[in-house]
Formats: sequence, structure tokens, C-alpha cells
Amino acid sequence: MSCCAHCEDAGDLFNREKAQNELRKYRTSGPPNKSTRLLIDALKTLDLQGRTLLDIGGGVGMIPLELLGAGVSASTLVEASPAYLDVAEQEARRRGFENRTAYEYGDFVERAPDLPEADIVTLDRVFCCYPHLEELVEASTSKTARWYGVTYPKERWYNQVIGGLAGVYCWVRDMDFRMYIHTGVEEVIRANGFVPFYQVNTILWRVELYEREDGAADDAG
Repeated sequence: MSCCAHCEDAGDLFNREKAQNELRKYRTSGPPNKSTRLLIDALKTLDLQGRTLLDIGGGVGMIPLELLGAGVSASTLVEASPAYLDVAEQEARRRGFENRTAYEYGDFVERAPDLPEADIVTLDRVFCCYPHLEELVEASTSKTARWYGVTYPKERWYNQVIGGLAGVYCWVRDMDFRMYIHTGVEEVIRANGFVPFYQVNTILWRVELYEREDGAADDAG
């Protein structure tokens, strides 16, 4: 399936060499990024038995692999980098999860109408790679039956500097891909019917878990 120019550039930037390096680090010492570890640890406190997962922009598949091992029954990974998608599928097969996983290539917002709903939807370091926050949140929350987990850059001057430098790098390489420091992320998610129940910061990142409002109301009742 074809992909937008932004996603095609993401595939060039996140190539097979980077995917294999990331997988080696993961095999050696677990998820290499603290924000990813915090998100996974928070998700593992939930009742995962028999739940389904949709992981958007999931790279080599660390979140699906961790949650499949913790009780999730099936996962779908959507990824714009063919190399990362291929590495993720190979690793799931190596771990014996091939019958519980599915893989989809492309821009998630474009693919969303054809994808199944899941109990859990995760976007780890994805908002900063996508230009249209509202469209991405609306499409991803519409697929979320219960829990919604995200990590994204904090609104700080130093992240703006990092994003600017990344933009210069991509401009020099004549790429459409950019890094985005979106504002008002929590407000956009809340506006789509979700309430936060876990929020923590690292130096650079926000890590958050949300629950669908009607699901929280059902539990309270």
C-alpha cells in the first residue's frame, strides 16, 4: 500500500539499520527509553487478561511484545517504516507470538477506518512525528474501547530547540518529515471523551494513561 510523503520520509529516516540496533538494545536490557518503560509498567498494572491492543507507530514492537507476555490476547501494530514493521514481525515470530499479532503499514489516520477497535490503544513518541495532532487523536481515540496510553514531548523551550534542530536536519535532506512539539495535548484527548488516571514526567517527556469516560463511569457505578 502507498503512503504519504511524510510517512515515506519516516521510512527513510527510521531504516533497517536503526531498527536492528534498537532491537539489539531491547533484547539486551529491555526498552531503552525511560518514557517507554514507564508507559509499559503503568499498562501492566491494568487487568490485561484477554484484552486487545492497537499500537500505533510502534517501531520494533516493544509494547506489543511486553503486553502479549503480560496477558493481552492479540495485538495490531501500525507502522510507517517498512523496515521497523518487518523487524517487529520477525521478533514476534521468534518469541512465538505470530498467531496473536497483526501488522499494518501506512499512515494510521488514513488506515484507521479499516482497522479494528481495541481495548487498549498506545502511541509511544508518535505525536511528535505527526503534523496534525487533532486528526491523529480523533482517529486513535475512535478505535479505543477502554484505555489510551501516550508519550509525547513536554512543552518546554529545550524541546522546541531540539525540534528546530531536527527540522533543519530534515530540511537539509529535503524531507517532509519533521518533529512537532504540539500544545494542548491533554485538552485534545479530553475533548475526545477520555479522562487521565496516570501522568508522570521525565526530563523531556510526558507519559499518560487515559480511560474512556463511559468506561470510568461504568466502573464507578
